[in-house]
This record gives sequence, structure tokens and C-alpha cells, in this order.
Amino acid sequence: MKITDVSRCTMEVIEVEEFLRNPPPGFTVEAGYGFVKSDPENCCVFIDDFELSRGGKVVFQHSQGKKITVRNLGDYTRFRKSLTSKKIYILVSACESKPSSTDGKAPKNIKVLQQYVVSIDGRNPLIKWEIERGLDRTISSVAGESYRVDIDLCDALRGWAGESFCLLGNREKVTPVWKDTCFTLKYYSDALFDFPHWLGFSKRHFKISNHGR
Repeated sequence: MKITDVSRCTMEVIEVEEFLRNPPPGFTVEAGYGFVKSDPENCCVFIDDFELSRGGKVVFQHSQGKKITVRNLGDYTRFRKSLTSKKIYILVSACESKPSSTDGKAPKNIKVLQQYVVSIDGRNPLIKWEIERGLDRTISSVAGESYRVDIDLCDALRGWAGESFCLLGNREKVTPVWKDTCFTLKYYSDALFDFPHWLGFSKRHFKISNHGR
């Protein structure tokens, strides 16, 4: 089920089976849905290998995974340029449980109702600005240190789904809890005594908002 009712300029959300049956431009699917090729010139894919609910493993050929490691300024610069010049794809899960806290995130060990491939256009001026601002704030706060930063689409998904979201095959409207909504950049400094990183003080987090609602 491809849903394009809202956020057409910034976000696209496609049920994973529909994505595999009818891949969008830039993707081809081979070997009975098990192997997915993407165009690395136009797509940034942050999807780990995963199992379908009906069985069978899915592998995205050019995916960088959900955790990306860079070790120098050149790697960081190339990663940043990719984010702001291509479409970004991640795999998220809609879950049935209500959140256990006020941040809207799913607790662990809850039932996954459906999985979706989410795409945002990093070239969109507003999305590009949010990404650049979040990365700039991270770097300015951890200068010279190793760090990790989570780039989170949870708020954007909640705004996109609203209160009138229907799961595929279910006419009842639900307000899902979204899981696996982040991808993570890890930067490792050459500094020998990187105590803030060792002690866990160099973790940062920023969210992408939904401007197309």
C-alpha cells in the first residue's frame, strides 16, 4: 500500500511488500524479492538485512546499514553531501503498543503490525536545512571528540500518520507507535584521550519534522 495523501513533497511511506512488488524509480528487485538493487547516485539507503513476516530474507545491495561510521573529515563531508543531495530510505515498523513514556517511542519487545519503507528527499530545502542544522549543532558541541548522532524521523512519521491511519487489510483507524525510526552516524576522532566519548557524553540526537502536513 503506497500512501501519498499527505507530505507528498517531503515524505513517502510504502508498505514493505508493496515496495518489493512495485519498487519505486531507482530500485530493482531480484531473486523472489530477496535482493534489492538501488541507484547509489540518487539514493541513500539505510536499511539492515531483515526477514519478511511471511519468511525470507531481504538484502539491499547498496545499503549502508542503520549505523554509519566515519573516521575523518573527508568521509564526514561525503556523507553529509549524500544526505542533502539524494533521497533517503529507511525501514520502520508500525507497532500496536502504546508508548511507555512521553517521547512517543515504542518500548522493547512489542508486536510489529506492519513494516514500511520511508523515503524523505534530502534535496528538499526544508529537509536539507534541518539536516545541516542538526549536524552543525552536533559538531559545534563535540569539537575534537568522537561522537554519535541519531537522525530521527519519528516526529515526521507521527505528523504524517495523524489520527486517521489505517493499516493494510484493517479498516479500523489506529494511531501506531513507530519503531526503528533512526539511522546513526558515528564519528571516531584520532584523539588518544577522548574521555567524553568513552564515558558516553558525546551522544547527540536530532529529529526531522514533517513540513508537508
